[in-house]
Parts: sequence; structure tokens; C-alpha cells
Amino acid sequence: MEAAVGRGSGKKNTVGCGSGKKSTVGRGSGKEGAVLRYRVMAYITGVVLLVLCFAGIPLQVAAHNDVIVNDVGTVHGILYMIYLVVAYLLTRRLRLPIGPTVLVLLAGTVPVMTFVVERWVHRRYIVPAQQGQAATTAAAGARAR
Repeated sequence: MEAAVGRGSGKKNTVGCGSGKKSTVGRGSGKEGAVLRYRVMAYITGVVLLVLCFAGIPLQVAAHNDVIVNDVGTVHGILYMIYLVVAYLLTRRLRLPIGPTVLVLLAGTVPVMTFVVERWVHRRYIVPAQQGQAATTAAAGARAR
């Protein structure tokens, strides 16, 4: 059994199966990895923004407690910057037009919007891209036989 691992380089692993055939296992650097990173960051950013808006700000106004707003606001700011990078990379991989790209990038600024936009992007762009990729892979496999 042989294995060639491109650690951290985004390369695919080649694993020998013993029968002379090799299978390729993705390392998460393709569209699937970009989609997973985007979805995780969209949900995390959305949840933190909800905590900030619906727990932190009311506590700040009603109880004059700035601790949650300061801490959660800082965390949201950092996470939003990461979300921007991850979302932008996904929109470039999917080749989205400028309008949907801007919508995806701004979704982390409005409470609940990250959840809505993530579902919309998934249905409208990600699923068709994955189906097209699956069809291309199936066609390539049929030609190889």
C-alpha cells in the first residue's frame, strides 16, 4: 500500500489499493472545501451576531452592562473578517456575478441574513455546481472504461 500526502499544499492524496489501481481522495481544497468553510463561517457569524443584537445590546441599554457588547462585538468583528475572506473565495470559485457576491459579503452585517443568504446561495449556486461537477466526473469515468 502506498500513499503520497501533499500536506498543507492542497494536493490530493493518492492511495494504492493493492490491485494496482489508485484512488484519489480530496483534501478539502476544491469546491467542497470552500462550501464547507463558507457554511461553517456563515452559521458561526450569524449566531454571534444574534447574541450581540438580541442579548448584548438590550443588556447594554437596560442594565448599562457593556461587557457582553464589547466582548461579543470584538469576536463578531474578527469572525466577520474571516467570513468575508471565506465567502469571497467561494464566490470566486462559483464565479458568481457581482450582485450575488455583494449580497453574500454583506449578509454578515444584518441579523438572521447569513442564514437566509446561505440557504439561497446553496440552492441557487452550490447545488447546481455540485451536480454539474458530478455529471462531469461520471462522464469522465464512463470515457475511461
